[in-house]
Amino acid sequence: MSVLVVGSIGLDDIKTPLEEQKDLLGGSTSYASVAASFFAPVNLVGIVGDDFPKEHVDFFRAHQIDLAGLQIVPGKTFRWSGEYMWDLNTRETRSIALNVFESFEPKLPPGYEKTPYVLLGNIHPNLQHHVLDQMKGPRFVIADTMDLWINNTPEELQRLLPRVHMLILNDSEARLLTKQTSLIKAAAQIRNAGPAYVVIKKGEHGALLFGPDGQFFSCGAYPLEDIHDPTGAGDTFAGGLAGHLASLNHGVVTFDSLRKAVVLGSVMASYNVEAFSLERLRTLTQADIEERYQIFKRMSQFEVIG
Repeated sequence: MSVLVVGSIGLDDIKTPLEEQKDLLGGSTSYASVAASFFAPVNLVGIVGDDFPKEHVDFFRAHQIDLAGLQIVPGKTFRWSGEYMWDLNTRETRSIALNVFESFEPKLPPGYEKTPYVLLGNIHPNLQHHVLDQMKGPRFVIADTMDLWINNTPEELQRLLPRVHMLILNDSEARLLTKQTSLIKAAAQIRNAGPAYVVIKKGEHGALLFGPDGQFFSCGAYPLEDIHDPTGAGDTFAGGLAGHLASLNHGVVTFDSLRKAVVLGSVMASYNVEAFSLERLRTLTQADIEERYQIFKRMSQFEVIG
């Protein structure tokens, strides 16, 4: 089964304490689509300008990503510039230029409206609504969001929650959305607003999955000695998660399948941060994914001694 991925595609300038690189492939759709493509076919919807490098389009095609929904229009591609502090958990936006993304209206090509799995990147909630208005009975809808929409478009975001099966956000966003300091209470409040499942990302401390009837799963983060670029880690996580769900032959989403999806999303994110932009995903293999997945499984198991 396929995954529909909708969000931003851009060009990034990124500075870390040790290195700076420019004109990198970025955007939530880029990271999520490539990550999902390791598990299932992907239908991409996004917009770029006519300055968007052909090599990036070829990269998407090399991953068998369907680009019928990619709009290439006159003008400049969305650009973002950011700088990470020493702990790599804190970053500052240096500049942002929406360019052609400012007029983005997601239009689903024929056939896309029947895609069973949907991943809505952290774009404006009205655009997320617009995508769902075009869909015909999706099996499982995942939405990502961010503090910008929580602060500036709270009503639109609240209206979105009953329309999705899962909401993904980080710990600070969960607290901002619910005004709860406890992540347990925050997840329960979000679930009461609509989505059956909530994933709260905690950066280097992993992710928490919440489901019906008190179902709960905590996934640790893979211990890395070197992190080169955290950009897109959350989008890569969401793409890996969605891709695994779409790969299931029976097509039924259960809490057990979601637990594995969270682990595989974490695996993909752990590889992504090992290099700038999507460079690590260019060389990633299925054997790499399986090897680190087995390590994650061993990390989550322990034996009580004494």
